[in-house]
Amino acid sequence: MATAEGYLRRLTRRLTEDPEKLDVEELSDEAAATGAQRAIDCRRGQEVVMVGTLRSVECNGKGCAGGVRAELFDGTDAVTLVWLGQRRIPGIESGRTLRVRGRIGKLDSGAKAIYNPLYEIQK
Repeated sequence: MATAEGYLRRLTRRLTEDPEKLDVEELSDEAAATGAQRAIDCRRGQEVVMVGTLRSVECNGKGCAGGVRAELFDGTDAVTLVWLGQRRIPGIESGRTLRVRGRIGKLDSGAKAIYNPLYEIQK
């Protein structure tokens, strides 16, 4: 009986809550389940392992000579991934889920970044 009540409660929540909020919570829970650090908790200079979804991927600079930039979102915060000297990276595209490893730095804008991260494509 309790299982049916729990299912009904979850179903009602899914039908009534904002879909974007549910997606953020689901993404955050998935990242936490892998043992990865949450982006919101990461600080400059820290070596991290993160899991998240790429929200955008673009070339940076003239003819992409400046590298590839991608925004990784884990449900708590976004981190910009920067691959210097790359024009294109196969498999790095919006909507993909990645596990990345690297040291947190900062962009000129003050946003968190990881330069030349090691990565594994999850989905």
